[in-house]
Amino acid sequence: MFGEMLQRLRVVLALVLAVPALAVTAAPNAPPSPVEYKIVTASERGTYIQIGRDLAKWIAPQAGIKLEVLPSAGSAENVHRLRYEPGVKLAMVQSDVYQAFLDQAAAGNAEAGDMIRPLRVVMPLYNEEIYFVVRADSPLNYVHEIRGARINTGPLGSGTALTTTTLYRLMFGEPIADANATFLSNEDALAKLVTDKSVDVVAIIAGQPAKLLTDMKPESRHYIKLLRFDGKHATARAALQTYFPATVLAANYPNLLSEDLPALAVRAYLVTYDYNVPDTRAHLSQLVRAMCRGYSQLQASGHPKWREVELAMPGLGKGWRYYTPTANEIRACMASNATSAAVVRRSCTQQERVLGLCGT
Repeated sequence: MFGEMLQRLRVVLALVLAVPALAVTAAPNAPPSPVEYKIVTASERGTYIQIGRDLAKWIAPQAGIKLEVLPSAGSAENVHRLRYEPGVKLAMVQSDVYQAFLDQAAAGNAEAGDMIRPLRVVMPLYNEEIYFVVRADSPLNYVHEIRGARINTGPLGSGTALTTTTLYRLMFGEPIADANATFLSNEDALAKLVTDKSVDVVAIIAGQPAKLLTDMKPESRHYIKLLRFDGKHATARAALQTYFPATVLAANYPNLLSEDLPALAVRAYLVTYDYNVPDTRAHLSQLVRAMCRGYSQLQASGHPKWREVELAMPGLGKGWRYYTPTANEIRACMASNATSAAVVRRSCTQQERVLGLCGT
């Protein structure tokens, strides 16, 4: 009897001890779990969040990253959240917002310095158009005519608010009067523009085609119109020192425009923190490597703004720095693309071109 019980105990122990061993041998064959990162963007109906969703859908999984795309009030808030919110590893930031933090830091603002100095640029993305919307019956037709108007600058903490107030100050040499400035969301401001008319101008910043404007019905022309930017006006020179000339295409907004509209734009950047943790450095490098491989898919299937994005490293403003691990990947991508182009040029003779043997 005792011998039988001892034998059963030995069998049970053997099974219990064997289970961990089986798990250990099976583990190497299981795919590693993706790391969970977050990217802060902007409004649910803006371009930033669509760019973030494209990265999360097509690029991040190839880098072993599960990327959560978060809406926000905009660029200024994104700087705060990238710096201090756990899990946020990437942010979309407008160039003038980034520069404003640097300027404040240089002027002695310690808080601004603490926030911006550890941040690094992954890559420039594209230009975002600046729209000024007024009522259809407004006497205003040009951007330089908004002086003294009641302007909704965008929510506090947003890139739109900073851009609007900065542009106004550059053009007119003074800030928007407090009594004339509101800080509502785009949707709320547009409602006030056409209903109680407590707002005269609504500033909107978004890469075209901007969902907020493309969603508008044909009858919207009876209620609102967009202002033109006159590059020859006296106020234009100061504005063009910080912002870029742009064209809002009528093809993108057929319900609002009958012809292309001269405008201004601000540049968007993908930004991160100066991480030194090896695992984080490796995953962010893999993200850019995957972007290099998946660039054609982003251009073909992502937001139309991807067609303006170049995997390149142009010069940055004073105080700006690229993130070294991702910069190395971009350089490698640029070198690979240059080599591929050179091979195509060397191998393609005139006869091959005539015969259609050089590809597309």
